[in-house]
This record gives sequence, C-alpha cells and structure tokens, in this order.
Amino acid sequence: MSLIEVLLVAVGLAMDAFAVSLGIGATPYATGRRPLFRLSFHFGLFQALMLVLGWVAGSSIAQLISAVDHWIALGLLAFVGVRMIRSGLNPNGASHASDPSRGSLLVMLAVATSIDAFAVGLSLAMLRVNIFYPAAVIGVITGGLSLVGLLAGHRLGKMFGKRMEILGGLILIGIGLRVLITHLAGAALV
Repeated sequence: MSLIEVLLVAVGLAMDAFAVSLGIGATPYATGRRPLFRLSFHFGLFQALMLVLGWVAGSSIAQLISAVDHWIALGLLAFVGVRMIRSGLNPNGASHASDPSRGSLLVMLAVATSIDAFAVGLSLAMLRVNIFYPAAVIGVITGGLSLVGLLAGHRLGKMFGKRMEILGGLILIGIGLRVLITHLAGAALV
C-alpha cells in the first residue's frame, strides 16, 4: 500500500472518531490536557489495534463477527447518544452522569468507533498487506483528528451550550444507524 492509500484509508476510518469527538468536546469533561489526551489516544490506539486484530483474524472469523458487528456498533453508540441527549434536555441536571474520558464509557466509545477498522484489517489480510505500518499511520491520524474534533466541539459547546450535547447524541446515534444501514444495504447487494 502506498502512503497516499494509507492516508485515505486513515482519514476514512477516523471520521467516526472525529464525529464522536465533536459531541464529547461539548461536554465539561473534555477540557484539560488529560481528558483530551485520554480520548484522542484511546481512539487512535483502538483504531490501530482493531485493524491489527482484523488482520490477524483473517477470513475465518470474519463470517462470525460480520453477522453482529453492525448491531454492536449501533447499540454502543445509541446507548451513549441517548445518555447525551437526555443530559442535554435536562436543564437542571449535571451535564453528564459519567466522564466519557474514563473507564468503561471510554472503552465503549473507542470500540464502537473502531469496529470498521476490524473489517478493513480483514480486507488487508486478504490483500497480504504488512499491517504494522498502516496500523501506526491510521492510529496517529485517528488520534490527531479526534483531538481536532474535541477542540472544535469544546468551542461549539461554549457557543451553543446544552444544545451541542443533544446534537452530539444525535450524531452518535446517526453514526450507529449509518453503520447498520451500510451493512444491511451491502448484504442486500450480495
């Protein structure tokens, strides 16, 4: 794979993490260096790891996972999205019940935004691509674009307040639906 091809794949894979980062950036938890680092680092790390796991799994496990991966992504993103919408609609409550830059919520978001990378890793295994260089580039690009999304979301959150949380939740649910529809539409064509 050429560098241009790897960069194009990296940007394509990073778009989900970027969109999720926009929504999270509007929350009060995405301020400060540590939360920004944790979120962008984990999004990049999970993107790279899922790519490698997909590559390692090869085609033998692909059929088992492809039957449910889109439902898993939809469930995780909808869960977090509904929580963000509920929080945005509650004018008296805390902005978020839990910090999306820590613990299980961080892992759920990182996994949900990197499921596509698993499928790409499977494809790269079939093409016999050496995975480590693309994984490193994809991880760095995803981390960088996530940081940009977090910073932009923070600015938008200051301008639009809790409405930005509602929009962020809707974006998460929309991404989950896009993953589901894309998969189901692809399955209908086969």
